[in-house]
Amino acid sequence: MKLNGAQLIDDAAGLPGGGHVAALPGEPMLVGGAVRDLALGRTPRELDVTLDVPAIDAAMALAGSLERAGEGACEVREHARFSTARVDWPGGRVDLARRRCESYNRPGALPDVMPAGVEPDLARRDFSVNAIAVALSGPERGEIYAVPHALADLAAGRLRVLHRASFADDPTRLLRLVRYSARLGFEPEPETAGFAQTALEDGALESVSRGRVGAELRLTLGEPDPLRALAVGEELGLWRSVAPGLRFDAERAAAALAELPADGRVEILLAACLFSCGQDEARALLNEFEFAAAQREAILAALRGDELLGELSRAERQSDVAAVLGAATPEAAALAAADGDPCAVRAVGLWRDRLRAVTLTIGPADLLEAGVPEGPQIGSRLARTLARVIDGDVQPGRESELAAALETP
Repeated sequence: MKLNGAQLIDDAAGLPGGGHVAALPGEPMLVGGAVRDLALGRTPRELDVTLDVPAIDAAMALAGSLERAGEGACEVREHARFSTARVDWPGGRVDLARRRCESYNRPGALPDVMPAGVEPDLARRDFSVNAIAVALSGPERGEIYAVPHALADLAAGRLRVLHRASFADDPTRLLRLVRYSARLGFEPEPETAGFAQTALEDGALESVSRGRVGAELRLTLGEPDPLRALAVGEELGLWRSVAPGLRFDAERAAAALAELPADGRVEILLAACLFSCGQDEARALLNEFEFAAAQREAILAALRGDELLGELSRAERQSDVAAVLGAATPEAAALAAADGDPCAVRAVGLWRDRLRAVTLTIGPADLLEAGVPEGPQIGSRLARTLARVIDGDVQPGRESELAAALETP
């Protein structure tokens, strides 16, 4: 593949922040995923820029330029250890880094960095298709820099690590291999696939903190096609290497997603990975992966899908179905139906299509006004009446519902 540097610069200029980065100090270069995506005709998620000056200096200059142009207030974040900074504003994001080389004092450790030129900066990257840069300004404006094989791999849709020890140096690249494969539709070239398998067999991910693994896992779940990304990881044997109890059931996950609105996708997908774990093991893993408490509890609630199967098999009346599924989360109900058990499929369909919409026209105030004293029996009378309405034993309507609720239990 032959890239046109001038065209890449023009394309980048039309993106949020693209008209400002070329004016930054330090011979800015567009690099990595931004170049890759523009070359493929895709829209980058953000712009990645490297420079020969401290990243924080360039970030402050970029923020000032954006704010003067009326782009809105900017937030600047620095990660001094890695000589990187980030600028966020209402319209976009730019990641900036001082060009550098890296060394690892042990496998899986975070790298030590030192300022370096363009070639060493590209050579430290994960895959060849992410090791391409274009100069944005100065006498070399439009010049393309790339590691060996990068342009050919981009054209052929191949993922290639830059050296044999790549996955050992940074085992999180194994998760990135999965993400890029799913997102781009690229395949690992044979030698890279072999390096990945060797790294997994050698337990490379054991050298990485669980928090870092969890962060990479959340990025995987945030992919445009997380089902594909998780399935690629399962084929590679990645999830079993992360934790023996992790298995991704793609068929069940897809069936559950079809039962559920889009807002429960992450919980469904994580639960589909954790089905072979018990609640205690799943909770421990989610804690190790540093999932936020609310999301962790939602995932654990979704794992009740297996328990629901037994409860639904014992449901004799429609009100029994409503009681079981009314106390469950939508994710748990969806996963129960995705099991394929005919009883669960019918029950969840009935709940989704009719039962959950059934409500009473009376409430606590009506019972108090009718003389029922305050206390637990208010709720129990209303629950019993709702069950009878669901089962067709009481006709909907205020008078019939109130009469039923006032009957002696």
